[in-house]
Amino acid sequence: MRRTAAVLAVLAAGAVILAALNSGTRHGHLDPRSADPTGSRAVAELLKERGVTTRVVTTAREAADATGPRTTLLVTDPDRLGAGQRSAIRSAIDLSGGRTVLLAPGDHSLSDLSPGVRTEGDAGSDDLDPRCALPAATSAGRAGTGGDLRYTTALPGATACYPSGGHPTLLVLPTGTTGGDTVLLGSETILLNESLAEQGNASLALQLLGSRPDLVWYLPSLADSDPGTGPGDQDKSLLELIPAGWSWALLQLFLAAALAALWRARRLGPLVTEKLPVAIRASEATEGRARLYRKAGARDRAATVLRAATRERLAALVGVPPTRAHEPAVLVPAVSARLTGEPRDVAALLFGTTPSDDAALVALADHLDALEREVRTS
Repeated sequence: MRRTAAVLAVLAAGAVILAALNSGTRHGHLDPRSADPTGSRAVAELLKERGVTTRVVTTAREAADATGPRTTLLVTDPDRLGAGQRSAIRSAIDLSGGRTVLLAPGDHSLSDLSPGVRTEGDAGSDDLDPRCALPAATSAGRAGTGGDLRYTTALPGATACYPSGGHPTLLVLPTGTTGGDTVLLGSETILLNESLAEQGNASLALQLLGSRPDLVWYLPSLADSDPGTGPGDQDKSLLELIPAGWSWALLQLFLAAALAALWRARRLGPLVTEKLPVAIRASEATEGRARLYRKAGARDRAATVLRAATRERLAALVGVPPTRAHEPAVLVPAVSARLTGEPRDVAALLFGTTPSDDAALVALADHLDALEREVRTS
């Protein structure tokens, strides 16, 4: 028992250490360092291959300081930002001369970050057609920009793409600084690892985020959050708060416990082969079974056994495969061809009805024996 406890303790310690080591390499939702299905490492790697440098920041001040004419600023969760953070990002939009991409901003953040734009509810379809003249959209084609927010605006110079129900899910707005623009993307789908390869998602993501050589990826931290607002403040269950690495540790611990239980469990069945006290001759076993059939009046069962055994032996004699020995259309012609004496109803003998009495059963056995002898000697 103590040995089992020691083994379980070692396995548990190893699982915890492994989970702790792995947890340092796992990141959150829309993180460009995360290879999870809801991470964005795939698009970051594709941008890197095209010479775009990605920098991850977690505060609005870092994001604003890093912007410029050669920079694209991606704000992954605008609705989480507090008033001070929204003000800093708005100043960067107005003064940087670069591109700012706001991911699924709602009315809470649009009033500060993009005045003159408001939401129009959820898009009814996930994959939409561009239906606009924006080069990035026309070259990407159909993409997963729906399924979340739609927008409406009366601002001059706005380019509306990927409409759903008459309202765009992608808006491109020029800023006051020459060369700068703001992109409002109503869905995060095109940036996720699990959906990047679908439709024109990869093409659209690369063109929206790769128009400048530097990309600032802003993942708002808790310090930048506005208390009581945004989806990040919703209550989460205990399982959602547990890091992903610990769930793997619990799974490994469960498997270790199951293996230990199987190892210590008693074996099923006898430990040694049981020897019979006496050997029974085949003839005695046959006679005993025959008496049981007779006592039960089971002429149908006895006739079936006799006929089945005869059919199998005859099939071997006339060259019929064992798998087809019980098919009348195959066995009867082959047996009849080997008979040379008086005509016999082979089908009735081998596949007939149940004998009406014991005398008929005995007669059936005699006829079957005679048929088999004739085939053997033919």
